[in-house]
Amino acid sequence: MFVQNRLSAWMAGVTNQMKLPLRVELWNGQKLDFSNEAPRVTIRLPQASAARYLLTPSLSNLGTAYVEGAIEVRGAAKDMINVVNALARSSLKADGKLSRIVRSFRHDRKRDAEAIRYHYDVSNEFYQQFLDPNMVYSCAYFENGDEDLATAQLKKIDHILTKIRLQPGQTLLDIGCGWGALVIRAAQKFGAKCVGITLSENQYALARERVKAAGLEDRVEIRLQDYRDVRGSFDRITSVGMFEHVGVRHLPDYFGIINRLLAEDGVCMNHGITSTDPNNGETPYGGGEFIEKYVFPHGELAHVGEVLKAMQQGNLEAYDIENLRRHYARTCAIWTDNFEEKADKVKALAGEKRFRIWHVYLAGCSYAFDQDWISLYQIVCGKAGRHPRALPWSRNYIYS
Repeated sequence: MFVQNRLSAWMAGVTNQMKLPLRVELWNGQKLDFSNEAPRVTIRLPQASAARYLLTPSLSNLGTAYVEGAIEVRGAAKDMINVVNALARSSLKADGKLSRIVRSFRHDRKRDAEAIRYHYDVSNEFYQQFLDPNMVYSCAYFENGDEDLATAQLKKIDHILTKIRLQPGQTLLDIGCGWGALVIRAAQKFGAKCVGITLSENQYALARERVKAAGLEDRVEIRLQDYRDVRGSFDRITSVGMFEHVGVRHLPDYFGIINRLLAEDGVCMNHGITSTDPNNGETPYGGGEFIEKYVFPHGELAHVGEVLKAMQQGNLEAYDIENLRRHYARTCAIWTDNFEEKADKVKALAGEKRFRIWHVYLAGCSYAFDQDWISLYQIVCGKAGRHPRALPWSRNYIYS
């Protein structure tokens, strides 16, 4: 009775602030509706002890309870995320323990490889359920806003390769090459000679298969290699969705390595997720804590200002900066829809627990981009100190 009274008091406080399409089913069969609207999300508490997750409804608390099976949640992922964030805002203060805390992790070759393999080596078939046919696992580019995912991902790759002014015969290094889509496109359409590196064994194997199937083995090499171990000089370097794994403190060294690998007149493009907190803080209400625990171990997001500072410390000059936050919100929303459409197949491939992790993670990312908690920047750069004639007069070359 004591727990039910606390829940009733908490519910009254929430509903005084807002009406939610939420139903809570208690262990004794009682149903609590948070509005007169038909519920789009139902949270079931199988036992009284599970009430503590609702009474302090941080994204970490409720996310952990859902993933571990301490509570049951029914509804579309988008609705679940909207309701949970509303509960967090109504019940918690976005400061203190739940603020955008700044955390730092030790990074070395062993830890970074383990983190990459934890995230990417689920199975290639798992990722095929929600990605486009080319398996591009990064922000798409919706030039007009009405493209399907496959078209938008191809446009993203072309957008990047056009930005760096890739020419036939030039050498290209792709740091974190995924399943090989960018280097294959660079060789096929732009005539480049490419090296793609990854720490994921699954990505490495499939990317090599795709290169062979495309008949590009003479122009594209896929390596299972850490970026710190690459040697040589490259006319162009791309890094797409990789530097989030580097660690904020290590960014100057990371860009310094890119500077060492870049030809004197070379161009580099770094595409990655950033924090919108000037102090490099995580998403609020415990969202960052959930992602660190279940999705991206040791991942760190830097504010774009910190990224530009680290680039300069690595002796690189930024030429062009583009914010694609809106594009990533849409990309994640499409991934979420695809994921839910293939729910039975995903569960068979990855199990119930991993399904629940990714169910809320993908929708949560879309929400975070929508709310301006995180962003996505493409930054084109080159070696600092070059003559200004190395820079284009305008951005026309990107769109002509």
